[in-house]
Amino acid sequence: MYCIDTYDLWERGLIPGADRMAKSEKSWEKRLAGGPDELTVGFVESLSIDKRLYKYDIVGSIAHAQMLAEQKLITKDELRQIKAGLIEISEEIAAGRFKFEKRYEDIHMAIEAALVEKIGRAGKKLHTGRSRNDQVAADVRLWMRDRIEILQAKITLLQKAFVKLAGRYSEDVMPAYTHLQRAQPIVIASYLLSFVEQFERDFVRLRNCRSLLNISPLGSGAVAGSTLPLDRKSTARQLGFSDISYSSIDAVGDRDFCAEFIFDCALIATHLSRLAEDWILYSSNEFGFVRIDDAYCTSSSMMPQKRNPDVLELIRGKTGMVYGSLMAILTILKGQPSGYNRDMQEDKTHIFAADDTVEACLDVACAIVSHTKFDTRKILIGLDEGFLDATALAEYLVGKGVPFREAHGIVGSLVAECEKQDRKLAEQSLDEFQECSTAIEADVYEYLGAAGVAGKYVTEGAAGPKQAKEQIAYWNKQLGQR
Repeated sequence: MYCIDTYDLWERGLIPGADRMAKSEKSWEKRLAGGPDELTVGFVESLSIDKRLYKYDIVGSIAHAQMLAEQKLITKDELRQIKAGLIEISEEIAAGRFKFEKRYEDIHMAIEAALVEKIGRAGKKLHTGRSRNDQVAADVRLWMRDRIEILQAKITLLQKAFVKLAGRYSEDVMPAYTHLQRAQPIVIASYLLSFVEQFERDFVRLRNCRSLLNISPLGSGAVAGSTLPLDRKSTARQLGFSDISYSSIDAVGDRDFCAEFIFDCALIATHLSRLAEDWILYSSNEFGFVRIDDAYCTSSSMMPQKRNPDVLELIRGKTGMVYGSLMAILTILKGQPSGYNRDMQEDKTHIFAADDTVEACLDVACAIVSHTKFDTRKILIGLDEGFLDATALAEYLVGKGVPFREAHGIVGSLVAECEKQDRKLAEQSLDEFQECSTAIEADVYEYLGAAGVAGKYVTEGAAGPKQAKEQIAYWNKQLGQR
């Protein structure tokens, strides 16, 4: 066993046996008999996953060191050395010159070991009053705070693409569907703006998640805090946290924000998947409503005529990966006792996977929306199929004083009769209408035909051209302020 005074020489390999010992030395190893088995080394390491946290680990460490100097726990010169060393390490990692070695287990120990190698004894003081438990909790919060802002920016770009596309189709009518059956006529713009609403909820959920996670766990230590006079609010201020956690036990064990973040990602993926499902159907020959740009399609290795919406299908398929991450994080959290447990090391696998998947899907969805066209000619050809004007006819009767339930029955009978005759409602004569209800007058034809019905919508938020134009103006203003 080498004494603490010779540790620097030992770590630099300047004393016998250093190479052999350095391969197994851990921050906790002096407590245990012998070194860990190689299987253990490989099994417990997370450096291959959490190295992407390096910037946040370094920023958090600099803030911690600054606080230690303020509290006279390290000298100003030691602070200067620590800062300079950490900045140098950050630059090396960014430039790809840093060698990540799994023997250091995680990004925290890899950086600390490199710091000690660079500046010696001062580097060993960095971990004063700190545990990897509160350190990683802070790193993940800092990482997630930034990632939320990036995802929000990408959501906004997608929303703008939808609004721009909607502006081209504020007068063009298409069928809306319920139960995948033709329901009522809507303008295409209103259909597109429905996705803007969905993604706005995603934007707000992420904002709420960021607000909840923006507290500092630093100073909570391993589980019970510290006997040293740490100024927790100093590190919180330096790192832009809005407050500190007030239970050291909960602070190191809290990963609620990870579950919430992945849930938010899962709902983003849900909305992307619904868009993908719609446009996969709408781009088929059976519908022919939209044309996905060739840049976002593939063909077949066997059938030369094919234009497959593979990118949309992959968006739909990748949703399952995000759902898997959500179920994984919930399962990780549900069986743990209070305080920190090593299970939490696995959280990063799932938050990173969910974030990566959703970011990629948002990017490609934005590109697809920006390059998709609706075939309004083909939509118009079949627009009056399916009795899209039936509800408007029932409401017409309501306007004539007929109770809605009676009106519903009258129109249902008319539709059934028209089906037998292979006719549309607008093709019925006035006499035929009046045989079903004397309340029907000559003005009934103003309420028939899908295009005419869409123009009759009066409720706020309805799917008519007037409301669509108002919503386009609203969203252009809202999104332009971000």
